[in-house]
Amino acid sequence: MIAAILILATLCTWIGCVGFARLSSAYDRLHCATFIAASAGPLLVLAAFRADGASDRAWKILLLVVLVLVNGAALSHAVGRAVAWRESGGDMP
Repeated sequence: MIAAILILATLCTWIGCVGFARLSSAYDRLHCATFIAASAGPLLVLAAFRADGASDRAWKILLLVVLVLVNGAALSHAVGRAVAWRESGGDMP
């Protein structure tokens, strides 16, 4: 079961990487980068809790994934706003 979850997390990561390489727009690439964190992270947490139960290591992995999701959302917003500002010629407020 754990191996299947980790294979699925790896597959999600590869799908995001292929999408990042194939898409041309900065916004589309940004979606691919956030897809990796949002799809593979929870699967890693699930695999950790499945392997160790409610151990210290599993809780640390959960904390790290939550931090990656929260920081990733903020960074994605900042990068998207910077791309929009650059495309508008610097006229955004």
